[in-house]
Amino acid sequence: MKEWIKDTAGLGTFFWLIGYLASLVLFFTPFAGIMGWIMIAIFTPVTIGITWWWFRERDLHFPYYVGVGIAWTLIAVVLDFLFIVLLFQATYYEVDVYLYYALTFLIPVAVGVVLARAGRKKGATTGEIR
Repeated sequence: MKEWIKDTAGLGTFFWLIGYLASLVLFFTPFAGIMGWIMIAIFTPVTIGITWWWFRERDLHFPYYVGVGIAWTLIAVVLDFLFIVLLFQATYYEVDVYLYYALTFLIPVAVGVVLARAGRKKGATTGEIR
């Protein structure tokens, strides 16, 4: 249970906080109007890399990664609403935000699929049963 909490609440909140802090910095630049797209371009590969690194040594089932994706998305939606929409009275929900929520769900799921396939290939070549 402790690992599940770190994987969902811990890592999901970490990713949200990094993005939130970066958005606060970008807000005070000339790029404020396109900061969502900038952050997607920068943080998507970073999030994929960290997620792969975080889960690479563990043998988890696909539904686990779906649960992680759901948890991360819920964390992002709730914290965005509390700390962006309510706190700053922001009109926030545009195409880039919906893409961000989709990626927040899809990244752990896709990483889980890739790791599961790599694990099956490894098991097939070494004769292990997974």
